[in-house]
Amino acid sequence: MEKALIVIDYTCDFVADDGTLTCGDPGQNIESNITSLTKSFLAQEEYVVFAVDVHEEGDPYHPETHLFPPHNIRGTHGRTLYGGLQEIYESNSSSPHVLHIDKTRYSAFSGTQLDLKLRERGITELHLTGVCTDICILHTAVEAYNLGYNIVVHKNAVASFNQTGHEWALEHFENVLGATVK
Repeated sequence: MEKALIVIDYTCDFVADDGTLTCGDPGQNIESNITSLTKSFLAQEEYVVFAVDVHEEGDPYHPETHLFPPHNIRGTHGRTLYGGLQEIYESNSSSPHVLHIDKTRYSAFSGTQLDLKLRERGITELHLTGVCTDICILHTAVEAYNLGYNIVVHKNAVASFNQTGHEWALEHFENVLGATVK
């Protein structure tokens, strides 16, 4: 079975102390786990996707504009991958095993070529990491389920600013989407 690691929204705006929509310590505490998984997938020449939220400054039409403060604005430091992950990406960005996609909705599939890129490679199993468990990880997992992918969520590599939502999403992945939560 071909597999891919999807690193979702692990950016400075979502994780760093000064991030505009940070989940803070819970997000920072998973950095070594995400970094380790990323290095492992790359060492095995498995596909790694960095799915990164992007917004245009002052966009009045994006639905998140009225839900959250401005975040992950194109061209800002906030969109930089957090911690050691940025260096890993830069060192491997030209690899055929690495894809960086801009996403404008919660799901990494919505409005992107993610499904096409995965199917081109015969990938059937997705390993999900990043933030926020109950928002972008959840919406990506639901869409992956609907597209027929096997889903693995690494509970030590996902986090949220909402602990109740985080715990609910972990149960939902397993009990409703049939995902493996490990």
